[in-house]
Amino acid sequence: MTAQAKLDYETLDDAALAERLGARDPVAVRLIARRNNQRLFRAAWAILRNRAEAEDAVQSAYLRALAGVGGFEGRSSLSTWLTRIVINEALMRVRAAKRRQARLDGDSVVLLDEYREKLMQGSTSALPPDAAVARQQVRRMLEDAIARLPAPFRLVFMLREVEGLSVDEAADALGIAPATVKTRHLRARRRLQHELAPELRTALVGTFPFLGSECETLTERVIQAIR
Repeated sequence: MTAQAKLDYETLDDAALAERLGARDPVAVRLIARRNNQRLFRAAWAILRNRAEAEDAVQSAYLRALAGVGGFEGRSSLSTWLTRIVINEALMRVRAAKRRQARLDGDSVVLLDEYREKLMQGSTSALPPDAAVARQQVRRMLEDAIARLPAPFRLVFMLREVEGLSVDEAADALGIAPATVKTRHLRARRRLQHELAPELRTALVGTFPFLGSECETLTERVIQAIR
């Protein structure tokens, strides 16, 4: 592929990208996936709190998007549209897990796995060993505290604070009123303030990374699934 062809894809608007997505254009699919994988993974994790389940939910969401791309009307951004799909996919998985658990023991409340994974690996090669360890400890502390938030608060917090969506964007993605987003966001922050020192707030941008080889691996899984 020429550099010019790549530049053309980079400059396509959402409607044009959606059209190419519907045509199962692998270049467009890769571009969309690389732009959205981290946001979608974070949204899925906020509901499922399980890394493998979140990755599977993202892949399934892309396949649903491919099947239903004709329903993309451009009222919101392509990223917001995909976020709604992955949220719905993750919620369906939670409901399915509850039904399975209910059949096993009659309990209608699913016991979600505790968040026990080690800190998602980021690049720390440029840091001294003690600084790298300290950063990992801070990020682990943040991720554990976020994982303990109630699900509605956790999802809003992830979209607003970690992913950086505006109030209106988060409301659009979740299908709730902006005022509800503001309330849940505020309550989530207040809960976290009881556990975390204010100076740790600046470390949020580094939590739940889903970049590099992880992003590329998921992108290739999506490409293989649509062939």
